[in-house]
Amino acid sequence: MGVQNGGGSQGSMNDISSAHSVSGADLVEAPSEIILTEAERKYLLYVQRGDVASTRRHLEQFREKPQELDVNCTDPLGRSAIAIAIENENLDLLELLLEFKIKPKDSLLHAISEEYVEGVEVLLAWEEKNHKKGEPYSWEGITRETATYTKDITPLILAGHHNHYEILKILLDRGASLPMPHDIRCGCDDCIISTEEDSLRHSLSRINAYRALAAPSLIALSSKDPIRTAFELSGELRRLQGMEHEFKTEYIELREGMMKFVAELLDQTRTRSELSTMLNYDPESDGLDEDQDSLCRLKEAIKYRQKQFVAHPNVQQYLGAIWYDGLPGFRRLGIVGQCVQVLKLACMFPLLSVCYMINPLSDKAKFMKKPFVKFICHCASYMFFLMLLALASQRIEYLLIEWFGNAWLRSLLEDWKIRERGSLPGLVELCVMMYIFSLIWAEIKSLWNDGLLEYIADLWNIVDFITNHFFMAWILLRTTAFFLVQRDLWNGLWPYYPREQWHAFDPMLISEGCFGAAMIFSFLKLVHIFSVNPHLGPLQISLGRMIFDILKFFFLYTLVLFAFGCGLNQLMWYYAELEMQKCYHLPGGMPDYDGEEQACFIWRRFANLFETSQSLFWASFGLVELDVFQLTGLGSFTRFWAMLMFGSYSVINVIVLLNLLIAMMSNSYNAISVSTVSDLTL
Repeated sequence: MGVQNGGGSQGSMNDISSAHSVSGADLVEAPSEIILTEAERKYLLYVQRGDVASTRRHLEQFREKPQELDVNCTDPLGRSAIAIAIENENLDLLELLLEFKIKPKDSLLHAISEEYVEGVEVLLAWEEKNHKKGEPYSWEGITRETATYTKDITPLILAGHHNHYEILKILLDRGASLPMPHDIRCGCDDCIISTEEDSLRHSLSRINAYRALAAPSLIALSSKDPIRTAFELSGELRRLQGMEHEFKTEYIELREGMMKFVAELLDQTRTRSELSTMLNYDPESDGLDEDQDSLCRLKEAIKYRQKQFVAHPNVQQYLGAIWYDGLPGFRRLGIVGQCVQVLKLACMFPLLSVCYMINPLSDKAKFMKKPFVKFICHCASYMFFLMLLALASQRIEYLLIEWFGNAWLRSLLEDWKIRERGSLPGLVELCVMMYIFSLIWAEIKSLWNDGLLEYIADLWNIVDFITNHFFMAWILLRTTAFFLVQRDLWNGLWPYYPREQWHAFDPMLISEGCFGAAMIFSFLKLVHIFSVNPHLGPLQISLGRMIFDILKFFFLYTLVLFAFGCGLNQLMWYYAELEMQKCYHLPGGMPDYDGEEQACFIWRRFANLFETSQSLFWASFGLVELDVFQLTGLGSFTRFWAMLMFGSYSVINVIVLLNLLIAMMSNSYNAISVSTVSDLTL
């Protein structure tokens, strides 16, 4: 990636740059000012005026008098004669000064900084003529006290900072190269020594190198695949911004420049054929199949989170044409016509699915593989699955028999209700299980095709993973309950007793809990499907971004909850036990709900740390009254201190933390509302 893949052979300028040279701004004491002689003042004055003839005569006059005229002297601003000539862009004067063997020092860097192309060519020619192999170049041989730039700034890096196309081409044609910096976690000797000597200079050298590598002109000149190079460099910058927090702003700025550069490349496409070549180009393949839209480059853009590339109007127009392929004229229909077309496709999904499974090469199957048709069929299938879940939750078989069944069916229903524990699944539940197995198979295929890292990068895949685990737990626990009941029957025991007498952790009850949780996740996935809607989609993106604010809030909230829970439980546990003893005073340790209703109600509030934390949690919603502090044997001081703790918790949680969450979410929403459209498109 980057410059090392192109731009000339390794020539006389091959070692112009070194990625591991130390860098950073040098903070040194200014050298003592040297008083210029009369000859030196005239010399610099002639150079400043651009008087070539007078400068030549003056140099020839004092050629043999170096004690009166130091040709390498500098003015009060620290500029040498060559630097002044470069600033004035006086080529004749520059050639004259070099002819009199005046040291150029870092004049090449000055010429690049001034974007003086002719001066750069002259100085490079002088370097090639006078440089001896094994010795440092002129800009490398100067001391830190007199250097304008730090040692890590090479001609190619500085030209990259200015993004000057001509100068970059000149340097690359002469063999200049810019290798990628070492990884930020690199533990080689050079990196360790550089970090120990000056960690700031080491970090700044990396930033300087990446600022040059991110120059669009350098990428265009040196890379055979500028788009992929920009993608990979953008991904590397995204990684660095998360690792070097001190320079996060600089890396974000460079990454945004990369995304803008790639988006501007799309502006140069003039025909659909050119755009197709750009989006479907695959460097791993031998050629480009124009009849197949693989969209390899677009998938790569999504992988590297290139929002501007994906959201570019040209790309969206191209994708729109692919999306509605197979439905000519769909976008020209009115809203009613489009709804009718969508409903017709949704109703056809069972037929199209069967045709696809029987003969994947048939016309019906090929029609179903069209992107928009496939999307509608998938949505219709998932909506049917949700309908089955809703019917299963309402026990539709029982309801139908109660509404329309005869006496025999109703008697059969009563027997089913008695034998509910460990019962076999009904017809609707069997259909749900078939759907579950197919969804799990689809997730396995997705994981196999995309790989683990790409699979878990999509949070909706994590939601599917959790949902499928709940469904599988439901199936396995239902199976376990069935075998437990059959075992009891085999042993001559009667396993069918009322639900309220079941064990608290009966597999049947746990399975119903898993099924309910899976049902919630399944219905919430509709939010993901609604992301294609231009009105609901941005809201989902905003909500997803604010999840991090909610997680940060819950971290603080949990800390406060745990702290006050420990304190209150320390005060109240003894009196909670007294209330529990009042409640469970009947023979056999049974609770007296009729005579000691209050005690049976409040003893749990502070029985242990978990119950105390629960009480505080529900107190956030106003569901805990002050009556819970009326415990048996509770002294006045303890009651006052406990209520003071409870009041402090309410103030901190409800007034401070809750309003903090609202402020955080509001700021996050305002910050992301600008980029919501590009995020939705991505």
